[in-house]
Amino acid sequence: MNTTITPSVAEATGLQLQVVLERKGFTLDVDLLLPGRGITALFGASGSGKTTCLRVLAGLEPKAMGRVRVQREVWQDSTQGVFRPVHQRALGYVFQEASLFEHLRVEDNLKFGFQRTPLHERKNSWDHTLPLLGISHLLRRWPHELSGGERQRVAIARALATSPKMLLMDEPLAALDARRKAEILPYLERLHAELDLPILYVSHAIDEVARLADHLVLLEAGRVVASGPTGQMLTRLDLPLAHGDTAGAVITASVCRHDADDHLTLASFAGGDLIVPQQLADIGQPLRIRVQARDVSLTLHQQTGTSILNILSATVTALSPDSPGQVMVALDAGGCPLLARVTSRSAHALGLAPGLALYAQIKGVAILG
Repeated sequence: MNTTITPSVAEATGLQLQVVLERKGFTLDVDLLLPGRGITALFGASGSGKTTCLRVLAGLEPKAMGRVRVQREVWQDSTQGVFRPVHQRALGYVFQEASLFEHLRVEDNLKFGFQRTPLHERKNSWDHTLPLLGISHLLRRWPHELSGGERQRVAIARALATSPKMLLMDEPLAALDARRKAEILPYLERLHAELDLPILYVSHAIDEVARLADHLVLLEAGRVVASGPTGQMLTRLDLPLAHGDTAGAVITASVCRHDADDHLTLASFAGGDLIVPQQLADIGQPLRIRVQARDVSLTLHQQTGTSILNILSATVTALSPDSPGQVMVALDAGGCPLLARVTSRSAHALGLAPGLALYAQIKGVAILG
């Protein structure tokens, strides 16, 4: 398994999940050391064990054998006879459905969480949580008066009201339509930026993972296929994530300047500059940019007289067959990984091979946040 968290760092700040859970027809067998801050996505097909991992962390699977540790606190250790029940685990849990108390207004739903937490243990204040999720104006409403996106934001706020040491989110956008997803994603990004705690985010939507996650765990049939930083995981040719029509890379760039006349923004990263549609972002603000492999073409010589604005110097690092007649090419652009999907004929004509220097022409980008 591939992980970037050293034991010493993980012992101080991280999350350990080392468990085996036997069920009829299914076995969860994972051994993970994960970051103690930011969003870790658990990704995989239905039945791969994503939700079961969350249930073990929450103490909902008492038959799981192994060890669960959050920072320096051991919540479960079957060899030592340690098992904290659910109510003694300082965590928040957000499900697909908001599951609010329908007989309570929003304000009282939130107070339920705050009042369960002793004053000296409260880390997330009322005045911080409400603006963080943009729900201050909803306090007097009943749950049935809320949109799907508003319900989920209230559910997240209620989970945070207990000042958890870990936040578990089980496909929180799955029940929302595209419009409501677009509404709530910026709030999830704010959680990522402002909360100093690990967030485990279950999803089967690669676009959500690419936009939100710092770390990615790929699960299959109850076992860990790979684990590592999202940018690396998405571009590893030995993983299924780097193949098919949705394959792509994520680049974190910094805003350099805006061109008001042409409605464009220049963002810089280690591999060069990218021109993107104009952003409402301050100079120096980071931008997360997704470049899909299908939008990258390759040339041995830098082109002129082209409508393509983004052309980067790159080096081929690996190649792998993709769909019939297609080859996925892994690239290094100043230390940042990229992918390009080209035809087998083009790969042969260009003489593509590891170590070859060329130019990556990027026909389109998506701004993730």
